[in-house]
Amino acid sequence: MSEINEATVRAEVRDWLEKNWDPKLGLVEWRNKLCDSGWGAPHWPKAWYGRDLPVGLVPVVDEEFARIGAVGVAKAGIRTLAAATILAHGSDLHKEKFLRRILTGEDTWCQLFSEPGSGSDLAGAVTRADLKGNKWVINGQKVWNTSAHKANWGLLLARSDWDARKHKGLSYFIIDMKQPGVQVFPLKQMNGHASFNQVFFNDAIVEPEFMLEHGGDGWTVATTTLMHERRGADGMRALASTSGKREGRIYEEESAEIATTMEPYKWYPQRAGRVDLVIPRAKETGKINDPVVRQEIAKLLIMSKSAEWLARRARTAQEQGRPQGPEGSLGKLISSHVARAAARVHTAMSGANALLSGEDGEMNGTIGEILISVPACSIAGGTDEIQRNIISERVLKMPKESSIDAEKPFRDVPRNITSKAS
Repeated sequence: MSEINEATVRAEVRDWLEKNWDPKLGLVEWRNKLCDSGWGAPHWPKAWYGRDLPVGLVPVVDEEFARIGAVGVAKAGIRTLAAATILAHGSDLHKEKFLRRILTGEDTWCQLFSEPGSGSDLAGAVTRADLKGNKWVINGQKVWNTSAHKANWGLLLARSDWDARKHKGLSYFIIDMKQPGVQVFPLKQMNGHASFNQVFFNDAIVEPEFMLEHGGDGWTVATTTLMHERRGADGMRALASTSGKREGRIYEEESAEIATTMEPYKWYPQRAGRVDLVIPRAKETGKINDPVVRQEIAKLLIMSKSAEWLARRARTAQEQGRPQGPEGSLGKLISSHVARAAARVHTAMSGANALLSGEDGEMNGTIGEILISVPACSIAGGTDEIQRNIISERVLKMPKESSIDAEKPFRDVPRNITSKAS
């Protein structure tokens, strides 16, 4: 077998694409071909639709796809967290049932962690999972669930043992979101979008084989999901082009996917602050010649570049096979700082017009959308305060925050909402 390096990988994927790429194919048909070839997720195991390539060589594959305009597998949104979690903790049954359909985009996913009564205290979840007969019965409420109104499946953290300690009584499930016992209600955001939802469970059912790991292992599995979420917390990059320059059935179906399934994520680049717009806007507005604004732009770009290098450091750790570490929290925290700094710079350049939305606003309201979307960056995926706690305890090795409930059975822990524990 030839040595695996950039040159050999580039030659192999280029040869495969030249023989197989056809924009006349249907989107799912093409993605199934990618699953069979392993080029859709080349860093995944060969047994599960990958090629066991080092993560560092994935950009080489991406470059070859981009060179000829080939569409890749579905890899945006909560489905990426589902895939990473299933690969790390799922059984063969889970991998067989879910991974291919994640890559083809046939299934969409949501994350069911946060609850209205526990704030940032994820381990304080009170959504119940009771084993009745041979099925788990779910009752409770979740909130801030992106794409839950479109999802086929959900990643659910629920309380399965009220006599265990806080972190030990949680279990992790994959739940069917289309069953009668699940009700989803979109929440209107101040930026005009409705990506988030609140979800109510009323005797919803989970088959026993849809638990990940074992009962009581929910916190461990959830930590994996959160580590991957924080690693990607710099906001989604621009979604694939829907330009009319690309012709073929596959592009039409991809555009339809972006307009429907991916619609809840279209404001995510604004949430991250749109640093990419800063220099063009500075030139357009003439603020590039303002010494005060120039200083703020310089600070922002330095911070943004530092965040980029931190992300590369995290990817290097991944390439070396090291587990998800606290660099995800570092990246998550700095992304919040970058987003807020970008919002300040955009405001300095646009002045009072930054407050206008729609056609009246700067860049058709994009600048205004940035300003009211950026606050979400400090909350999603764990608040800035949570990230500071993780960094202080796991990176700086400072004493852990004192807890009065860590050793108690959860049913004896005081809570700010009423919930039956038996």
